[in-house]
Amino acid sequence: MGIKTSGIDTCLISMAARKMIKLGVNIDHVATLRQARKIGEPGLIEAARACKKAGADSITIHLREDRRHIQDKDVYLLKKSAGLPINLEMSVAEDVVRRALDVIPAEACIVPEKRLELTTEGGLDVAGNTAKIARVVERLKKKGIKVSLFIDPDVKQVAASAKCGADCVELHTGRYSDLFRKAGFLPKPELEKIKKAAEECVRLGLILNAGHGLDYKNVLPVARLAGLDTLNIGFSIIAMSIFKGLYNAVKEMKTILKKV
Repeated sequence: MGIKTSGIDTCLISMAARKMIKLGVNIDHVATLRQARKIGEPGLIEAARACKKAGADSITIHLREDRRHIQDKDVYLLKKSAGLPINLEMSVAEDVVRRALDVIPAEACIVPEKRLELTTEGGLDVAGNTAKIARVVERLKKKGIKVSLFIDPDVKQVAASAKCGADCVELHTGRYSDLFRKAGFLPKPELEKIKKAAEECVRLGLILNAGHGLDYKNVLPVARLAGLDTLNIGFSIIAMSIFKGLYNAVKEMKTILKKV
């Protein structure tokens, strides 16, 4: 005889089975503000703890080659005291790779980097630099670091990422976000490209993350990607925190993600 369940029970089972999208909060721009005066404020540990209290699942920081915001000592301090897993964005520059191997963050996301860019302008060309990237991936994984590659939503780059031995990919949503902002409505062709790349990630067994340019208005269509694990969002949350406080800005983003 089968066990009968009420409509409420079925709903609860469905909610339990549904995977909640994780939120990684990028706090680079807290460091950008601190570096304007270099007097230690605002503090990154306080920022990380506010994010944790509001429900963030991880903290993302980018140790750039020019050290324009996050400093080497910040990486060690956050690893020790943030209270959340650290996702370290990094180039394949040797000094940065060595720092990652010493710190051992929970995750390392390899990104392209140009000295004069305001922010990361595009995805990593994994297909064109497979051997070099694969060597760095292997070194990081030997230390027990989960490795992600930040790529454009292109199935060729997804396949190359799997070939390199990456654990994850983070799909670059910058073009999608720019088009959404300029047009004021959903850019369906670009979203379809992201969906196609996401499907290939899932098919190849890669952990699927996404981020760049996402905000409170455009995040939901991306958050609804099948198989999505984590969204890494920074600038829009830090910008909102000026008016609402960091705790409330993170909490608001988490509330939106619960609609998935």
